[in-house]
Amino acid sequence: MPITTCIFDAYGTLFDVAAAAREAADEPGRESFAEHWPKIAADWRAKQLEYTWLRAVAGRHTDFWQVTKDGLDWALEASALDDRDLRERLLQLYWELSAYPEVPEMLRALKETGKATAILSNGTPQMLEGAVRSAGIEAVLDDTLSVESVGIFKPHDSVYDLVGARFGCARDEVLFVSSNGWDVCAAAGYGFQTAWVNRAGAPVDRLWGAPDRVLSDLTTIPEIAA
Repeated sequence: MPITTCIFDAYGTLFDVAAAAREAADEPGRESFAEHWPKIAADWRAKQLEYTWLRAVAGRHTDFWQVTKDGLDWALEASALDDRDLRERLLQLYWELSAYPEVPEMLRALKETGKATAILSNGTPQMLEGAVRSAGIEAVLDDTLSVESVGIFKPHDSVYDLVGARFGCARDEVLFVSSNGWDVCAAAGYGFQTAWVNRAGAPVDRLWGAPDRVLSDLTTIPEIAA
């Protein structure tokens, strides 16, 4: 089935989740944080995702902003950093995450060929709006779809259902793109065509689906979707 609709995960896929910690580490007066930022960024992301899965399994949903704050608090404590100003700065920067450099041109190319484009994310509508605006990609996205409309995090099927409900497309008309291996595997099992942006060179997750394509970045997405 030809691809009509290209759907992207947000955090780690279009937006660099390490950017907040990296940028804070470069600011004057953050020398002590600069020594720790890679570990804190990795711990923050790991706990952020872990908390979404645990809350989904337990049926105890809260929004992604709360999960993001909780994950950061764990990461800072794990590195023995108790700095309220640093915490607030990191959270502020998370609303302004940098897009990966190939993102704007890739999305423009998709729109020029008539593809529908959207984000499907755990993020809240407000978080996604801030990231999209900061990256300057509003004009090349048709929509941002948030799990908040169904009240459960990925990889629950009801999240992937949002795509068909919004765009009226069959599952096999969708190219779903994510940097999260578990997200791509679940989307493949759901019936989407999939591309995994495996920036870290990780093994494929052993789940109920597998990615159709494995990429190192997003550059070739327009060719895949053509």
